[in-house]
Amino acid sequence: MTQSKPTTTETTLPDLIAQLAPPPVPEAISLWPQTPLAKSLLLMALFLVLALAALAYRRYRTNAYRRAALRALDTVADDPAQIAELLRRTALVAYPRDQVAGLTGSVWLDFLNHHYPGNAFTGAVGETLLQGAYRPCPAQSALTNAARDWIQHHVKATPSSAKNSVQPTASVEKTS
Repeated sequence: MTQSKPTTTETTLPDLIAQLAPPPVPEAISLWPQTPLAKSLLLMALFLVLALAALAYRRYRTNAYRRAALRALDTVADDPAQIAELLRRTALVAYPRDQVAGLTGSVWLDFLNHHYPGNAFTGAVGETLLQGAYRPCPAQSALTNAARDWIQHHVKATPSSAKNSVQPTASVEKTS
């Protein structure tokens, strides 16, 4: 018996696999929502994010005076005169000038305590704040801490609350 040699027309399995056409590439799946409801929810979420970002930016801008006052407070080194001036300047930015500029003494301390969720400007701290602008006083870190807390946490005046804030109590009699 003679063995026959494979003819060149015979195909082997690797040859057949090489002749196969590659499978078609499926269409890309869109990441965009397909239903109108999903599109509207996505649009509402986008508007909500934009509104929250605008509110955060507005709040950041309106609190710029607080950040500037806190930076200035870091440079005054517990000096009661400079702290008193800084608190006055901060209050003039946050509240109408006619409500803040004329306040002195215990009325000024009442104003600070009234617009702040604490009562830090009473006792020795308040006395040091009042006297520090006029005579040398020893440095008090409690005054610096109270000023920092007031700058950070005071409630800024709104047009409706500006009418109800503490007014200077000066009794002026009208004489004719």
